Amino acid sequence: MKNIKKKIYKFIDLFAGLGGFHLALEQYAQECNCECTCVFASELKEDLRKLYAENYPGTRIEGDITQIKPEEIPSHDILCAGFPCQPFSQAGKQQGFNDEKNRGNLFDYICAIVKYHRPKYILLENVSNLKGHDHGNTWAVINQRLLDLDYDVPEPAILSPHQFGKPQHRKRIYIVAVDRNQGGIGNFRFPEATNKKCDIKKIINDKDPNYMHLKPETRRQLEVWQKFIDETIAHGHEIPRFPIWAMEFGADYPIDIAPAFNTPDKLIGQRGKLGRVITEGNLSDCLVQLPNYAQTNKTRVFPKWKIRYISENRRFYKENKEWLDEWLKEVMRFENSHLKLEWNCGKCRSYKIEDKIVQFRASGIRIKKPDYSPALNLVGTQIPILPWIKLPADTLKDGEPSKGRYMTVTEAAKLQGMGSLSFGSLSQGRCFEALGNAINVEVVKEIVKNLLNNGK
Repeated sequence: MKNIKKKIYKFIDLFAGLGGFHLALEQYAQECNCECTCVFASELKEDLRKLYAENYPGTRIEGDITQIKPEEIPSHDILCAGFPCQPFSQAGKQQGFNDEKNRGNLFDYICAIVKYHRPKYILLENVSNLKGHDHGNTWAVINQRLLDLDYDVPEPAILSPHQFGKPQHRKRIYIVAVDRNQGGIGNFRFPEATNKKCDIKKIINDKDPNYMHLKPETRRQLEVWQKFIDETIAHGHEIPRFPIWAMEFGADYPIDIAPAFNTPDKLIGQRGKLGRVITEGNLSDCLVQLPNYAQTNKTRVFPKWKIRYISENRRFYKENKEWLDEWLKEVMRFENSHLKLEWNCGKCRSYKIEDKIVQFRASGIRIKKPDYSPALNLVGTQIPILPWIKLPADTLKDGEPSKGRYMTVTEAAKLQGMGSLSFGSLSQGRCFEALGNAINVEVVKEIVKNLLNNGK
């Protein structure tokens, strides 16, 4: 029988982070009986470079890519880059190529490397917002630059691990380009969603000892919000589909004009945050007595969505004032963000927070079904909470809840397909930050299967 020559691919891993591209290609090679060798990697952050070297020994890893000339990089078949997403992210200033830290211009260095080495394949990842950033101009520039380099560029895909049965909702844009002089795009198609059932509990290890406890106050706040849900249902209502802003319960300050553009006499005597009467003072004194989202505004009139949410919450309060007034006594000292609740579960069999995934965000407390995790976020305070997990009694300090904890680093790594990684001496917070910024291994592997097999 004639021996089939094993395919060999050399790749580089730019802005490497934890090495999501590296892992994906390595795993693909094992599954498809080929060789994928990383000949160069770059990562700006020193602690992640050190960790990368530990996890991928023998791989050349450098720092700032802007300080490395294209000719200093080894030749390669595949260029992988998860170039910085902050200039295009909805969570940032969205400055794009005009980013004040020049992160938007890092794409120029990718193009310079491509021009010099002519890799057959280019595989890029970024936030889903990149496609629509600057009314589509950002993507138009990226697309044209790749076309000018004589690469075929199919329409990019926005994919998430949950579409392939992996329990994380994390939409990212994936861009593929193939050198026209080396065959072009051929029959390549981005992978279609399998829509396999997701279950977050598959990645949860109840026995993982390296967890963060819930603060007693955090647990108490969840219990208070559970009481709200129970009372809402008991009084014949569905859980509101709009974000619940408890700060508006009892409020009647005027919203036809944004309060920051109003005068003190129009606000004094009205009811502000949590229905408290706005007392005398200047405009600044009045504004601090309002919900935080009502204190400032760039324009004279609130946006329509804000007016709608305020109005819906005030209406809900008027319909349920009888029991809400008593409930409000329990939330008076909550932080602003903890006075907001998003019930993202719709109608379901159980209306217990206890068996849902919880995330404390700047926009409020978010409750989700336990099918899949919300996207891991760079901010460590947004680590998902798993309220149902029972904790060993001998690990508890006085007053600590016996149930519920934050997701562990190991579990978060599994969500990104990085369960095999070592995190060395990285702090817990730094681990979550790195994982929140990481490339999802499982999604990339699905793309690579189609790309390197040319759609076969």
